[in-house]
Amino acid sequence: MSGPLVRPAAPADFPAIARLTVSAYQANGQLHSAGGYADTLKDVAGRASAGELLVAVDPVTGEVLGSVVFLLAGTRLAEVSRDGEAEFRMLAVDPTAQGRGVGEALARACVDRAVELGLGAVAICVRDFVENAQRLYARLGFARVPERDWSAGPDIRLLALRLDLATAPSVVPTAS
Repeated sequence: MSGPLVRPAAPADFPAIARLTVSAYQANGQLHSAGGYADTLKDVAGRASAGELLVAVDPVTGEVLGSVVFLLAGTRLAEVSRDGEAEFRMLAVDPTAQGRGVGEALARACVDRAVELGLGAVAICVRDFVENAQRLYARLGFARVPERDWSAGPDIRLLALRLDLATAPSVVPTAS
């Protein structure tokens, strides 16, 4: 099977995105109750209105496997990006599709978009205990920016990462 196809999300994708995002965050221990952040993750239309919502789909079946929202600095939902930077958030892969390159395809699509827009960097944050995400971003060339780390609440520590597009051009995939 070839890798996932990344495309802009359509409203018809929103129910699948809501389901898989909540499932992914629950599976890796980021949700402890049905309310709170789960409600934010279910608000797919809200994040689609804040930035560019992308989905990764199975190229054969069209099944939605993952999603991410690409944001510009200073826009609603952007948390750690600064002027001249992009940010992506809520990258989630359906637990049944993990290990198939879905997360990497979505991250690379965001990097591609930042390059297209002529931005200098991509900044993101990741929970301190989500090691698989940290490994993926390190492999793509993201580096810690500890001065941008922050806490979204008690026991919710977020690590800031940044990819400087001028010094890490090898991460930028070829246009597909």
